[in-house]
Amino acid sequence: MAVRFGAGATVKDVIESQGVPHTEVDLVLANGESVGFDHRLADGDRVSVYPVFEGLDISPVTRLRPAPLRVTRFVLDTHLGRLARYLRLLGFDSRYRRDFEDDELAQISLSEGRVLLTRDVGLLKRRVITHGYFIRESRPDDQVVEVLRRFDLAGAIQPFRRCMVCNGALHAVAKDEIAPALLPGTLRDFHEFWTCPGCRRVYWRGSHYERLAALVERGSAEARVLRGRADRVARRSPGGPSAP
Repeated sequence: MAVRFGAGATVKDVIESQGVPHTEVDLVLANGESVGFDHRLADGDRVSVYPVFEGLDISPVTRLRPAPLRVTRFVLDTHLGRLARYLRLLGFDSRYRRDFEDDELAQISLSEGRVLLTRDVGLLKRRVITHGYFIRESRPDDQVVEVLRRFDLAGAIQPFRRCMVCNGALHAVAKDEIAPALLPGTLRDFHEFWTCPGCRRVYWRGSHYERLAALVERGSAEARVLRGRADRVARRSPGGPSAP
């Protein structure tokens, strides 16, 4: 499509003028040559914009190992508290606090190498942010599946490894060590327990476990479907994946 822009406009200016945060772009070609966001455009330039390639599942033809070498970690804005809890449930390191300011979110994303998840497109347009994603879905259950799909995280799910409240890594604990803190019914009916060294919360597979396990299975099943589609595409294209 044709886009009008002012004299001296950069690639970043023009892309974001179309409502696309630069954090969701992984490759820009201007007249067939790879360019940076600061490249200044001229009249008649042909520009191709490609999404972050972690969101394109090319693993059937390119991945040499069963799981990616990258470790995907997140920081989430104040509107995504439930999503943060669910991502922690799935085992993903996810920083969240209700009172995070925008400047703080940007700094955490930059200094700790975390993907910023947000419902605020404007926040993702900050130049300092290099890894971010705008959450489209509104329901937390759907948001989890969206993130798994976007970052190809099917093989990285490790459920019930993190505290849903503070993000700490859970450790198995002997029943007799925490028995004084348990209600009689819990002490009688359950035998496996985990504790968070940070906030000292104790976890067991109680009545909520089946609901949480169903969420884990939904995310895993969705990812398996997507992986199957990619496998079929790869089989139809023996020469390798084509450009999007």
